[in-house]
Amino acid sequence: MSNIKTVGVIGAGQMGGGIAHVFALAGYDVLLNDISAEQLGKALATIEKNLARQTAKGAIDAAAEKAALGKIKTANDVAALSPCDLVIEAASEDQAIKKAIFKSLSGVLSNDAILASNTSSISITGLAAATERPENFIGIHFMNPVPLMKLVEVIRGIATSKETFETTKSVIASLDKTMAVSEDFPAFIVNRVLMPMINEAIYTLYEGVGTVEGIDTGLKLGANHPMGPLELADFIGLDICLAIMQVLYEGLADSKYRPCPLLVKYVEAGWLGRKTGRGFYDYSGDTPVPTR
Repeated sequence: MSNIKTVGVIGAGQMGGGIAHVFALAGYDVLLNDISAEQLGKALATIEKNLARQTAKGAIDAAAEKAALGKIKTANDVAALSPCDLVIEAASEDQAIKKAIFKSLSGVLSNDAILASNTSSISITGLAAATERPENFIGIHFMNPVPLMKLVEVIRGIATSKETFETTKSVIASLDKTMAVSEDFPAFIVNRVLMPMINEAIYTLYEGVGTVEGIDTGLKLGANHPMGPLELADFIGLDICLAIMQVLYEGLADSKYRPCPLLVKYVEAGWLGRKTGRGFYDYSGDTPVPTR
C-alpha cells in the first residue's frame, strides 16, 4: 500500500458517492465534500444501502460493512480537506467548474498531496494547469457504478510525475481494481469508443432506421451487449453523453464526432435519462417505456 491514508472526494453525486464507498471499504479514511448538505445526506444513505446490499449478497461481511461506514465523514467546505493525502474531484463534467474547484484547493493541502480528477473526457493537462502542482496531478476515471465496475482509467498529464503515477498505481491495486493507462486525448479510451457508438445509435433512431426498442434489442441480442445503447445512455445521463461528444468533436475536429441533433434536443428538454425520469425511456411506471 502507498503512503495514502486519507482520501478526499469532491462531489457527492452518483460517482463521488461510489468512489467514497470503494475507498472506505478498502480501509482508507474518507472525507466526502459537496456544496449541498442535502446531497451529502443522500450520498451517505445510498452508500449505506449499497454496503448493506453487498453484505446481503455475501460479497462482504457485516464487520466490513460497519467498518466502511465508520471510515466516511462529510466535509462542508474544501478547507476541511486539509488532512487528505489524495483528493479526487467528481463534480459536473464542466471544465470551468473543475478548474475552480482545483484553484480553491490552493494552500489547503500539504505539498506532497495528490490531486486527481474523475473526468471522463476533459484534458488532464488542462486541468492540472489550474493548480500550483501539475506534477502532483493525475486523472483517475472510475466506471459507473463504481462499487461494481472493475476498471479504472489512469491518465497522465504532460507534467504528471513518475512518483504521482506510481503512487496512483498502488492505490488502484489496493482497491482491487484493474488499471488501464490512457494517453491524455479527448475522452481517453473507454468513452472514445463507447460514446460514438451511443451517438450512432441515437442517429439511427433520429433517421428512423429503427425504434428505441428495436435498436436496444438489436445490440443486446445481436452483439451480446448486457444493455442496449439507448438504455445505457439513459443510465449514464444524456447531458453527460452530450458533454463527452462535444469534447470529442471540439478536441479532434472530426465530423464523425458531431453530436446527434436528437441528443441535443433531449438535453435541451431536460430529458436526461433515469435521473430525471425520462430520456429515451419513460421511467414513471414500474417498467421503462420507450418514448419514441
